[in-house]
Amino acid sequence: MPRPATVTIDARKKGQKPLKFKKGGLHKSTKTKKGKKISGKKHEEAKEGKLGPKAKKQENFYENVLKGHGGKKSKKY
Repeated sequence: MPRPATVTIDARKKGQKPLKFKKGGLHKSTKTKKGKKISGKKHEEAKEGKLGPKAKKQENFYENVLKGHGGKKSKKY
């Protein structure tokens, strides 16, 4: 079975380290098929921790880093 691709986001500010994460991790944690959109209900369950602590961390990362804090849309990962 192939390993998930590791994606690196370059540092945005001086002194920050680049962020590394596995692409598709939140899909796996929410049991959503690859290529399908994660439903709002599953996003809420992950945010509340109902799908486990790892899914909660992944959701937090998605909301604050990938989606962009402050309403800005970031690149799709």
